[in-house]
Parts: sequence; structure tokens; C-alpha cells
Amino acid sequence: MTDDIRMAFAHPAERAEASATQPCDRISLRDYVVEVEIGAFEQERGHLQRVRFNIVVEVAPQQAAAEDDVDRILSYDVLTEAIAHELGVERINLLETLAARVAERILLEPLAQRVFVRIEKLDRGPFSLGVEIVRAQGEEARAGQDHVQVPHPRLVYLSNAAIGSDRIGAWIDELSADSAPLIFCVGAPDLPAPQAAAALPQRRIDLLALEQNAWMLAGRDRRCMVVATRTELDWAMKNGQICVWAPSKIVLDAVDGPSASPRDALALMGWFAGQVEAAELLVIGAEAPDSDMPVRALPLDAETLL
Repeated sequence: MTDDIRMAFAHPAERAEASATQPCDRISLRDYVVEVEIGAFEQERGHLQRVRFNIVVEVAPQQAAAEDDVDRILSYDVLTEAIAHELGVERINLLETLAARVAERILLEPLAQRVFVRIEKLDRGPFSLGVEIVRAQGEEARAGQDHVQVPHPRLVYLSNAAIGSDRIGAWIDELSADSAPLIFCVGAPDLPAPQAAAALPQRRIDLLALEQNAWMLAGRDRRCMVVATRTELDWAMKNGQICVWAPSKIVLDAVDGPSASPRDALALMGWFAGQVEAAELLVIGAEAPDSDMPVRALPLDAETLL
């Protein structure tokens, strides 16, 4: 085995030492295994699998070790807490995404100079599948964007009668004239839904029914854009785009998913309102749901919505 090949599979600590350009100290987390639901394939949903972390962090040499002062060092807890935090934010599909987020969170620590992260899935076969990345201070980081102010949208639920109303264009005119970002939510069409023999497939079917209706609304007014991911949603809100929520991805990727069934679209909207920190819930043509935030229910013949 050549040195290049051996080094490619070496532990991150050895790789860090081999690539160092100046003297530094290192702390490491070795063979840290957690069980988590992760993966882009359908067979990985609803199942925990073991994931192993090996992390090495380079830090500038400090006098804290000589002084035996725990408050002046980079704690090992920073590494395990970074893993727990990123696994707790949302369900992640890709190891690459998880590795980048863990590295970026560790690099928020002023003492951390460079971090090596190796993550491996242990239960996909008689082998391990993994990814390894290196990140350094000064590189653009996703975690650094946490301080960007996210707008608080108005969520508007439209009943099927509201979607089909001749007044839909006027409602959108009125709502879009306000400065708050606008997100529409809808229920299922007034059609019998297919019935599956198992709960998980049925949940998917019910979510897809909501998305069919979302596209029906988008077809009524070209200003409405169907959005499925949080990234799309954040961009749209910051750029004045009117959104219609397609719930499947956000619901299925949530670590602590909603208890509400997709068949109870108003309750699902209430959960989503908390996820996006909505300023207000507006319901047109249906009863208002229970919510901890301001909510108004208006009839189809209301003179004004605002």
C-alpha cells in the first residue's frame, strides 16, 4: 500500500499531523457511536442506524494546560454537543451535510483552528460507509448565518371553497400588499384518498394529497410558488415571493415531527406556524384551529382580510 493510499484511510489524527503547517495542539473524539435516523433512501426512514464519529480539532498552543485551568481550554464536550445539536435540528439525509454542519459549529469556538470530521454508517452492510471533511477558521460557514434575521410570515389557510372562489385573485392582491411574507397552506382535495394497509405509506399518501391541492392553488395564480424545503422557503420570504407550502419534506425530515395527521390540515398548519415563527394565522372558509399565536377565521364573503 502506497503512503498516499494509507494516509487516505488513516485516522483523522494522523491526517491532521501529516498536513499541519505549524505547531498546534489537538483534541480528539474517537469512535463515538450514536443511533440516529439518517439517510436519503426510503428504506432508511423510520429506522435508527448506528453512526460513528471521529473528530480531531487543532487548537493554537495555550498556557491553560500548564495552569490546569479548564475554563481556558476547548472542552471535549464541545465536540459531542456539536453532534447532538446538529442531529437535533432536523432529520438529515446526507453524511456530507452532517459533517459540514458539525465542523462549522465546532469552528464557532474561538480556540478551534481546523477540524477533521469523519462520519461512518455502520449498519448498511458488512462494511462501513463514510465521509471525511476538513474545515478551517475563516472559511464561509453556514452556522455563521444563524444571526441573519428571519422574517415572520403570515400563514393563510384556504379551504377548498376558498381555493375555487372567484375572489382568490383579489385576496392575493390584498394580502401581498402587506409587508409580511405570505405563505398559503391548504388541505386535501374533496376526493376519496387511496387507503394503504400500513401507517407510513398512508401518511405519505395523505401528504401528497395536500401537495396536489397546493399545485391546484398555484395553477389559479402564477404569483404563487409551491415550496417544499426550508431553504427555498427562507429565500422566498426574504425576496417577497408568495409561497404555497408543500409539506412532505419538512414534515418527514422533522426530528420531532408533528403529532397531527396530514388529514387534519389545520392542526398541521398550526405545527408549521411554530416552525417558521409565524406572526399570524389567517383561516379563510374554515374554523380556526387552536394555537398559541394570533389566529383569525374569516368567511368566504368577508369584505376585507386585513
